[in-house]
Amino acid sequence: MIWTLTDGKVGMVNQAFGLAQAIARELGGFRVIEKKIVPSRPWSMLPANLWPPGISGMASPRLEAPWPNFIVGCGRHAIGPALWIKKRSAGKTRLIHAQHPRIAVSHYDAIVAQSHDSKRGPNVIEVLGSMHSLTEAGLLSATERIPEAIAAVAKPVVAVLIGGTNSTYRLTKEIACRLVDDLWRLVEGDGYGLLVSTSRRTGADIEKLLRERLSGPKIYFWDGSGENPYFAMLALADAILATSDSVNMVSEASYTGKPVYVITLAGGEGSKFERFHAEMHRQGFTNPFRGKIEIRESRRLDETARAAREIATRLAFCG
Repeated sequence: MIWTLTDGKVGMVNQAFGLAQAIARELGGFRVIEKKIVPSRPWSMLPANLWPPGISGMASPRLEAPWPNFIVGCGRHAIGPALWIKKRSAGKTRLIHAQHPRIAVSHYDAIVAQSHDSKRGPNVIEVLGSMHSLTEAGLLSATERIPEAIAAVAKPVVAVLIGGTNSTYRLTKEIACRLVDDLWRLVEGDGYGLLVSTSRRTGADIEKLLRERLSGPKIYFWDGSGENPYFAMLALADAILATSDSVNMVSEASYTGKPVYVITLAGGEGSKFERFHAEMHRQGFTNPFRGKIEIRESRRLDETARAAREIATRLAFCG
């Protein structure tokens, strides 16, 4: 049995669940169960590794025996509970963490660390980009249930994945206006259709601007209702544009093997994001978006499967 521990945020869940599922496929016979860590005050205000032993009341479903063979955690909320479970299981539960856990790596049996975090150690598996839950079967399934509004957009199609402002980058009005102009040139000058989605980071004002200016028969702009068509957009697209604020989006887009172009937002100088994008470009997985795209055969990034194989090789003896 494999448990995933996260705070329930989509970015964390996708990484932990995707890696856990990949490990289960490698080892065979393991069931993956998701656990959401939901600490109450005052514990939610403290670093997760300082939480008290009564951690079982902070999760849904509860954390109780029988203990799993493996835990795959992601994010700081997974740290305290994972260490508590390992102690309760007398060390039998093996701990795996996606991303740098910000505590001593010796606490874990395996850490899948992104190369731009520059984390080293005998139990560290270095990967380019983030873990995710995309699979070939998942993309194929998405092509079988593409919404009519997406299927109606004339090909070739470009998926445009727009994030927004975070602690490192800023999506400004100026950048949004320039992006709109570039996208219209793709539509009117090069004959592309667009599949556009935004995120909560985009911000209400910028999203309103984009929706007002990106409208027409060759453009699908997800309105946020119904099932998220994200997988369908990736599956149908001939090329993908993604903003630079999200390692997850760029990693998932690069899994498809389609040409991926990165829309650079303001900021990022000297950050780990900048190191990530530089390495992705150097290895031929992405290119910066400068108003033009080329539909061609591209390299496919599948670090989730590679990390799972390495973990299975190292920890298969756990049973």
